[in-house]
Parts: sequence; structure tokens; C-alpha cells
Amino acid sequence: MSKRNLLSNPYWSAKDLGQAIPDSPHAVSVALPRWKDVVAYEEKEPSTINSLHAIYPRFGLNPLVMAVSQCARHRVDWDEFTAWPYPNFKTAEKAKNHCQSSQRKGKTIICEVLGLHCLIADSESTPSAQAFWQHTGLGASSRLAAIALNKEKAPRAGAGQHARNILLERLAGIYCCPAKNISLHPSGMAALTNALDAITVLYPDSPTIQLGFPYVDVLKLPQVIFQGSHLLLDTDPDYLAAEFDHKKPAAVIVELPSNPMLRCIDLQKVSQLAHERGILVIADDTIGSAININALPYADLIFSSLTKSFAGEGDILAGSLVVSPESKWEKELIQIFSCTELVQLSDPDAIALEEASRDVKGRISQLNSACLGLKKRLEKHPAVARVLHPESCPNFQSLMRPGAGHSCLLSLKLVGGLSQAKRFYDALEVCKGPSLGTNFTLVCPYVLLAHYNELDWAEECGVPADLLRVSVGLENPDKLWERFQKALQS
Repeated sequence: MSKRNLLSNPYWSAKDLGQAIPDSPHAVSVALPRWKDVVAYEEKEPSTINSLHAIYPRFGLNPLVMAVSQCARHRVDWDEFTAWPYPNFKTAEKAKNHCQSSQRKGKTIICEVLGLHCLIADSESTPSAQAFWQHTGLGASSRLAAIALNKEKAPRAGAGQHARNILLERLAGIYCCPAKNISLHPSGMAALTNALDAITVLYPDSPTIQLGFPYVDVLKLPQVIFQGSHLLLDTDPDYLAAEFDHKKPAAVIVELPSNPMLRCIDLQKVSQLAHERGILVIADDTIGSAININALPYADLIFSSLTKSFAGEGDILAGSLVVSPESKWEKELIQIFSCTELVQLSDPDAIALEEASRDVKGRISQLNSACLGLKKRLEKHPAVARVLHPESCPNFQSLMRPGAGHSCLLSLKLVGGLSQAKRFYDALEVCKGPSLGTNFTLVCPYVLLAHYNELDWAEECGVPADLLRVSVGLENPDKLWERFQKALQS
């Protein structure tokens, strides 16, 4: 059976609730076609949760991974427990150690199941196990689970390493740095986990600082799993200098640009302030893409979710970590990574990623152009109050490579506020669910998905609940605009 063409036949209406986006057992998004579906998903309404055929892999267990987890039930004779599959013993042990340090009264063990290593957590330890799974991104992938369950064949010997070598060279060409400075990971958050592990070796007891409104897990990972993190929304240089001196962080973490406001801090100035004080700079260029921007002169470490526009398919979980050749910590960091790396990108995921990313440069150029075109059309529409896009951010422009674009992402507010946002979202005939960077357009009420239990805080930070995030795909631009126009008239 052929896969559904999401460019021409998206999952957008009520009947599509819970469908995997894309039509793949490894999909990283799921259809939440109506505003009330998003609310029901966040409130864990049983009828909505039971209708889901997929889930963003760090927010829960992909059905294949869940099947491995269910197999663990035959290995443990406990009344209540959860099972979290990991690719190797080392990662499962790291999860176990976190649970034990967070919940000393809880009980955890590691059990090998179908060649994967499951962290078994009792009811008291389950919240910690779930937090570790979500924030670190180290869990077993759906492709590893499919092989464990004999639903897919393992790659031939050497094929995975061959794919990883090609990917490293491809990324080296994009970043314009040696391949030895790049590593591949099971997710973007796993790449950040490895970065923070290395920072902990250098500065064992120091927190980090996050600048600008954060992607939720980029802030939660150092707060929950590592030595803590402080969020600073004011990026005035004098204020930052005083905060750096007071808090003495090991590293400063920035997103290029921020999600969903799509603004960049002054990376050059922040880097100067940090490096004068012996503070490392970690940058997330997932949205901006190294094809569009060059942060290596200023950031010591750059992590990226290759799941997004680098892959484009929407069914591959992967990440990369780059050590800047210009960092004074370059040799030290590379040495630490060589001794402490938890797990590399798996063979089947590397093979899928290598194939999907062969056209990455041309495809991202198309996405850049499509997003900019939609942005300009939306700005002229009387129903649109505001469009957020990196084109209007001078700090983003200062990082751009010659001839580059501004990414595939925009956010918008409508004139009618929350009520109009709901009507527009329900009527919009494009795929609707979490994630971004897909070859097909994907829209979500981002703040509800990322900050549902802290909407007032997000509002105070200038990020309202009626903000809609649009990841623009490869549809015909005129036909895509017709869909947006129709929804704007709803």
C-alpha cells in the first residue's frame, strides 16, 4: 500500500485525529487536527490518547518501542511499574542513576529485553524515569525496536558505519569544519546531553544559563538532569555581564533562532562576554540550520536536531554535536567526548538519515523560499495581526552565510485573538501536529503543546497561547496560500 501524499492530501480534519504523520511506523508527529484535540491531548483525555497511532518519540513511547516495553512485563513480578527501552546498558544505567538520585525510596532495575536494555521503574520512580526519557533523548529508537521485534531486518554488517561516515562528511561540508569535530546522536537532545556531560567534567558543580525564551526541554534538561539552569530573558549586555559574574555558569545556552518567537540574541556580544569569563557557549541551530547560518566563530559547541529539516521526512530521530575549531576548549572537549560518549546514532537510523539528507542543501533552499513567500503574503492579509520570522531579526542576519535564507519556520497572531486562532486552526487544510522541518507543511499551537501547564508564565514572557507556529513545506506555494486564505476567512 502506498504512503499518503501529505503535500496534496494532508491530515487536517476531525476524522484524521491520531494518524501518524507521516504515514510511517517511525513517524515523529501525530495528527491533532482541531484545537480541542490539542487540549484533550494535553489533559490526557482517554478517548483522545487511545486514538493516537503515533507520538513525538521523547514525549512518549512510539508503538514499536511500547511493544518492547510490554515484553518487559513478563520479566518482572511487580504490582505497578513502567519499562523504558534503551539501546545499551550504559544509557539504561544513566537513567537508573538519575532515578535513584531523584527518588531514593523508589525501586529500579535494568532488564535485557529482545537485545535492548529496559529500565524498570516502580510507581515512585516512574516520574523520574519519564523525565529522563523526555529530556535526554537517549531512548531506543523505533527502528531499533522494530528490529528487536523481528518486524524489520537488521542492516548488513558495516552498512551503518558507512552511512555515519557519509553523514559526518556531509555535515563537515555544511559546517566547514573537520569531520573529527562532529558526532552523531540518537536525537538533538541526546547531543545536548553529551555536551552537558562534557561541561560537567570541566565544571562539576556549576549551573548553566539559558538566554531568551526557551524550547522547553533545552531548559529542562540542565535543570532536571544536570546542575541546574537559570533563564534570562533580558539580554542587555550590562545586565548579562553582571549575571554572568554573579551566577558563574559553566556555559550559556542559546537558540538560533528561538522557538517560537524566532529571534536571535547578539551571539557575537554574548560570546565575548562569556569567553572573557571562561564560560562556554552552546548553541542550538536546529531552526536556523548551518546551511543558513554560521555560529562556529562564536559558539564552542553547536547541537542540532537532524530530525527536522536536515532529514525532512518526519520519521527519523537523530542529532549532531559540533565542537568549534575556533574554541579554546576544542582539544579538551574532543578528548572528553572520546572517553564519555554514551551511544551513537544507530545503524538503521543512520542509513535512513543518510538517504533522506542527500538533497538537504537544495531542499532547505526551497523551504527557505517557500516560508519567506508565505510570510510576505500573510503580512498583507487584514486578518493577520503579526508575523514572526527571522528575516526581521538583525542578529540572525549577522550570522547568515552568503546567499542563505531564513529557515522554514514562522509564527503568527491573528487579529481576532484566541477565538479566531481556534477557528483558523480547525479550518486550515494542512497537517497539524508537533515537530517542524518536514517536507510537508505542519502547523501547531506551539505554546499549548510545550507549555500547557504554564500558560500564564509563557504569557508573562511575551509568548501568548494563541500564537500559531507554521513549518512551511514543499507544497506548490500558490495552492498552499489558497488553503491559508480559505482558513483566514473562516
